[in-house]
Amino acid sequence: MSVDLRTQVGTLSLTSPILTASGTFGYAREFEGLTDLSRLGGIATKGISPRPRFGNPSPRICETASGMLNSIGLENVGVEGFANEKLPFLAKLGTRIVVNFFGETFDEYVDCAAGLTAAARRHGGGIDALEMNISCPNIKKGGVEFGTDPKVAGDLVRACRAATDLPLWVKLTPNVADLVTLARAVVEAGADCLSIINTITAMGVNARTRRPRLATTFGGLSGPAIKPVALRMVHQVARAGLGVPICGIGGIASGEDVAEFLVAGATCVQVGTMNFVDPDAANRVRDELEAFCMEEGLARAADLVGTLRPC
Repeated sequence: MSVDLRTQVGTLSLTSPILTASGTFGYAREFEGLTDLSRLGGIATKGISPRPRFGNPSPRICETASGMLNSIGLENVGVEGFANEKLPFLAKLGTRIVVNFFGETFDEYVDCAAGLTAAARRHGGGIDALEMNISCPNIKKGGVEFGTDPKVAGDLVRACRAATDLPLWVKLTPNVADLVTLARAVVEAGADCLSIINTITAMGVNARTRRPRLATTFGGLSGPAIKPVALRMVHQVARAGLGVPICGIGGIASGEDVAEFLVAGATCVQVGTMNFVDPDAANRVRDELEAFCMEEGLARAADLVGTLRPC
């Protein structure tokens, strides 16, 4: 029995529902030779800003029980650096490329969306969707500042929607009291897909030195520790029936983890922290999902989506 892993995310067709998550896979070239990039359902790039950023001071990453904390600060090469140095390689990989982007101000978000769209046109493609990051807790301006107020988030998405004709995904923060209201606002403003969730604001302390483990004190918690929270939020938004697909993110380490997200209502997923542990994680998880479907007698992985039953 063969399993069809293909999935449809809005207008975007993927060969499998498994992508790599932004900030955990570099610009993909870093993983060349460590995994088969062409087998991935897609790659979400490092977050791109209008101009290069150098990120936060060290230490900016540390391990925790069942996960990790990071405060990288969205270090990246900027729109022009990405277009000239990274996009030509990505465009040849034969998989879907989702470019994560952000800004420190309203106008920077819009400029970044427009600049990446123009770069794709100059290169004859290479960008299949934009993922708008309004959820990063690790920068002082922008990011989660725009992603906690539904009206502000909606206005920003609406402006970026007008600046690009590419599919627009919006990555949401878990650091809000009512994610469904926030999700509804960005969908009404033009989001084509919702990426749920980004990291949870957290901290680590070294009791011997009496210092925080991150230079910025607070950072983003990711990894298996946050999976139950991510599943809950994916399902809450899915059952609200907003009419757009959901990309589930948070602690995915196995094919059965992927199946759980699909059952909860996600259409696709992103593998993040596990890429640091195992550079081949996304493709291993892909194979495990295929095996899971075979064990369950499913011809299509997409048949799992939204099938959660009451206890």
